[in-house]
Amino acid sequence: MKNLITLFLLSTLAFVTTAQNSSSESEFSNPTFFVGNVVADLNASIDFYTNVIGMTKTREFTVPVEKAKELGLSNKYTLDVVVLKLENSEKANEWKLMSLRKKPGHKKPKWIHDDTGMQYITIFVKHLNPIIERIKKHNIKINSGIPSQLGENKYFILVQDPDGTFIELIGPK
Repeated sequence: MKNLITLFLLSTLAFVTTAQNSSSESEFSNPTFFVGNVVADLNASIDFYTNVIGMTKTREFTVPVEKAKELGLSNKYTLDVVVLKLENSEKANEWKLMSLRKKPGHKKPKWIHDDTGMQYITIFVKHLNPIIERIKKHNIKINSGIPSQLGENKYFILVQDPDGTFIELIGPK
């Protein structure tokens, strides 16, 4: 009898859990973001994101001008794309660096209010000090000056990539 009650309770729990999951299912087939970031100098950006921030280059490809037109991405430029991730896993977000093989159309912002659209990304790290060392080694300015304390053993620094995108780095020192 005890085993029967246990089996009943487990079956009920499984049914309720399945019903809850199916009623709250997302319409999205993948919970990650893939962000495209047009850059002026693809090599400088790859160097910054891999050697300073610590991202991993996972793949690269080219979108010919004909396909770029068909997709509505560009009316006259070929796209060179390099995909970076914080870790090389299927669940990691993709940061796509794209070069149009032309000069940029706007100046590098000094503050987040200097332009509209996406201005920054936030990256949570296990330890800030190794990243701060790489930032200093590559002569990257830390916009926030010193690490600002956000909470108990949680610090914040702000840097910019070669095109001016702000990168918030948050973690313990």
